[in-house]
Amino acid sequence: MTKDLIHQAARMAAYIREYLFPADCPICGGELLDIDESWYGLCRPCMTGLFPGDEKRCSSCGRPLISEQGQCLQCREREAEPEGAHTFDGVFSIFPYIGKYRKLLTAYKFGRQLSIGNFLAERIMEGMERLPLTASERVLVPVPPRPGKVRKAGWDQVAYLGARLRKMDLKVYPCLKRLPSKSQKELNKANRKTNLKGKILCTKPVSGELILFDDVITTGATLDACAAALKEAGAEKVYGICLFYD
Repeated sequence: MTKDLIHQAARMAAYIREYLFPADCPICGGELLDIDESWYGLCRPCMTGLFPGDEKRCSSCGRPLISEQGQCLQCREREAEPEGAHTFDGVFSIFPYIGKYRKLLTAYKFGRQLSIGNFLAERIMEGMERLPLTASERVLVPVPPRPGKVRKAGWDQVAYLGARLRKMDLKVYPCLKRLPSKSQKELNKANRKTNLKGKILCTKPVSGELILFDDVITTGATLDACAAALKEAGAEKVYGICLFYD
């Protein structure tokens, strides 16, 4: 069976599953009425409003710029601090973690509406075009979960996106491991910067240009720790794609 036929069969299976066990659109609550809507887990009207704008972005963290030039205020303030600039070489952050976008991530991450992963994986693929990449081969590295998180949550939402990206013929290279540490979301800005220092390890050989991907970026501390581990192991450039910025 060819890849196209496998993909078509998967889409039809999603449609049948939605018919038998309807999940509905997580944003408006409407029914999912056709194969495309079932595949992405979103109704068509809501989907059309879930794409990043063309506004200028911060060259460091990838958030939209309001009146700043080149970098946002947060990244410029960071460069003035003792630890200096971010370890990563640039990030594209896709959606704000508010309103309908928050509903989208909540349905995927906590509601385990897996069809939404198809929509999010495509946004990651498109997001790569917004990064200043030079290598011909695109190698994506998932940000590793905190030890025990997968057991508690029952799954790893970032690893699942990696599986979808592989289905799209992209190279996903899970080479990072996270040692026991506190949850970043439980810490303030200052403690987030130090919580993961030395707690991310690269367990496989790396080189060249790599692209980290994660669901949410807040201060960028997690991406910094991951980028530092990759560069220490031999990567020359490390970029990032985050689905949501908080």
